[in-house]
Amino acid sequence: MCGAAPPSVAGPAHIGAMAIQLEETIGAKPRFAARVARFGSENAFRIAPHIRRVEESGRRVIRCNVGEPDFPLAPHIAAELKRQIDRGETHYVDPQGVEPLRRAVAKSVGERRGLHITPDRVVIFAGAKPPIGFAQQVYCDPGDEVIYPSPGFPIYESFTRFLYLEPVPMHLSEENGFACGARQLEPLLSSRTRLVYLNFPSNPTGAVASRAQLEEIGRLFLDKAPAEARVYSDEVYEDILYDGAHHESIASVPGMEQRTIIVSGVSKSYAWTGGRIGWAVFPTAEEAAVFRNFNINYFSCVCGYNQLAAAYAIEAPESKASIAQMVQTFQRRRALVVDGLNAIPGITCHKPRGAFYVFPNIAGVCHELCAVDAYESLPAMQRLTTSPATLVQLFVLFHHGVATLDRRSFGTIGNAGAHYLRLSIATGTDDLVEAMRRLGEAAADRRGFEEFIRQGVPV
Repeated sequence: MCGAAPPSVAGPAHIGAMAIQLEETIGAKPRFAARVARFGSENAFRIAPHIRRVEESGRRVIRCNVGEPDFPLAPHIAAELKRQIDRGETHYVDPQGVEPLRRAVAKSVGERRGLHITPDRVVIFAGAKPPIGFAQQVYCDPGDEVIYPSPGFPIYESFTRFLYLEPVPMHLSEENGFACGARQLEPLLSSRTRLVYLNFPSNPTGAVASRAQLEEIGRLFLDKAPAEARVYSDEVYEDILYDGAHHESIASVPGMEQRTIIVSGVSKSYAWTGGRIGWAVFPTAEEAAVFRNFNINYFSCVCGYNQLAAAYAIEAPESKASIAQMVQTFQRRRALVVDGLNAIPGITCHKPRGAFYVFPNIAGVCHELCAVDAYESLPAMQRLTTSPATLVQLFVLFHHGVATLDRRSFGTIGNAGAHYLRLSIATGTDDLVEAMRRLGEAAADRRGFEEFIRQGVPV
């Protein structure tokens, strides 16, 4: 039988908005604007202080939390990067992006999707993240609706409340392979819809859309979405595919090129997360010009030497082989981790077809460890910002030294009863073997979990 957790248990660290100190002293003018408390975050980065705390205690942490390929930048790209620095490409450049990179993006994106794209529709950003929030600022007014997948990349949701928009999560189910089709989207579309985010291959589930699914969505969107609405197609994992899967883009569906923003970048395909080079292809040059102005206002431009090296990476024949080698390694790790997780009582895990994450269902572990009862015993305000899976996530980190992310990290609205963790397989194979061993121990460690709860959940 599960015992009740004491009511004094502290809330988890990634509460975020509740932890903001809005006043310096009682009665003083608030330090922050009210909207700051409405801003979300990405917990893959937010749990870093917890990881440091565990490591400072002497335990080695296996980091399965951040989606960063554990491969070095390919030598041919690194050499070009150095060459561009030596050439003096270290000054201001066009805020829209240097012409060679925009040409390379237009050609590559167009050829792979059967589209004719001109460089004036391409904008280069400091990574593939900025256009997520920029798009909500450009296309939406307060009260407009933004549809996004849940579970999905958390930044889609985090900007909505900050900008006083209406978040509309499109809940995806494990029973359907976390697929997204017209059936999931249709009841969510309304006259106030302005953006629909799609992400294939998906973070965190690894789902890959078929051509038929995208055609369904495209026809529905063209029939029922307002004329000013846009689909934001996040395709940053487009090269990370398994089992013969082929990347499809909704922009290739007839009529959808004029309604779709295509986004990708160098972070995942080229294992170049620190390069901060992302791009978006807009339906029109006029829309691209608006985003160019956002670049001017926020960061002027992206450094030229990285952009020129990114253009080289896209066009260099060596890149295809380096990407393929990385994907082959991820595929071997995927088999190891999925098999390892399915061998642990209380865990089931489907096999993703893309990206480099697994998204196991840990409902059985939550019940075995009495995490559900521990959660129910928390004060009401703490229950709003945590979940049974959150408690398991923190327990696994602090008592067993494996960093993961909980289901709440991928959409906070309407996820009650969804007991999942996300693990990145973009870490060393030996570490993943050890992580499976530790997770197996944690899944059966009810006594350790009880002690963890008695000590108070770390804040």
